[in-house]
Amino acid sequence: MPGPSATFSDLVDRGILITGGASGIGAALVEAFTRQGARVAYIDNDAYMGADVSRRLAGIGPHAPLFIAADLRDVAALPALVGRAAEALGGLKVLVNNAARDDRQDFGTVTEADWDGNLAINLKPFFFMSQAAAPYLAAGDGGAIVNFSSIAYLLNMGEVPAYATAKAGIIGLTKSLAGALGPSGVRVNALLPGMVVTERQKALWLTDETIEAMRRRQCIPQTLFADDLVGPCLFLASDCSARMTAQAMIIDGGVL
Repeated sequence: MPGPSATFSDLVDRGILITGGASGIGAALVEAFTRQGARVAYIDNDAYMGADVSRRLAGIGPHAPLFIAADLRDVAALPALVGRAAEALGGLKVLVNNAARDDRQDFGTVTEADWDGNLAINLKPFFFMSQAAAPYLAAGDGGAIVNFSSIAYLLNMGEVPAYATAKAGIIGLTKSLAGALGPSGVRVNALLPGMVVTERQKALWLTDETIEAMRRRQCIPQTLFADDLVGPCLFLASDCSARMTAQAMIIDGGVL
């Protein structure tokens, strides 16, 4: 990965917890924060891919990232997971809620179980991870939460009803958390990626034609990759955004 052009010295030795860090945007963030000298832990339910990220990143920074294999849908287990990460990292200053699944659903055949299962990964853990992390983030001089939403809910995409609902809900949750946690010094902001091309996306949904069609809609006609979300996330995690909260940043090349 080329990495951001900026070095955020305040991130050195800070405890960073990232969900969904085994692939895609999450893996790019694990690498980026590790290169910045942060102490990084990441959670993912894919034990094989998660361990592979750790092996790949060995030695790239002063602190080796810690992989925690877990299923975020197990809400009762989240406080212990956050506590384990905070203890291992020597504290926690940033939570990045990134884990998601953008599965396609046919409107006419979505069942209650389908709906609940989708929101169980795409929205519910964002709140309960934040709730569990808040006491650690508020310690000392405060911390930050970065929530990953998506522009999908703004594009009238009929094939992602539950996912779009979750991503819209993340914006509302970000605003509410900012109000609740601001007095304790915790900032909460959201990032809305556009069509980011990952290996999973190419395997399941994207073709050369759909990628080109989106490029033509963008003001900057260049394909977005996971690394394009690194700089904005580092900014929101760092002291550069110290007075910024309750905001949503769109990173889509200018579609919207």
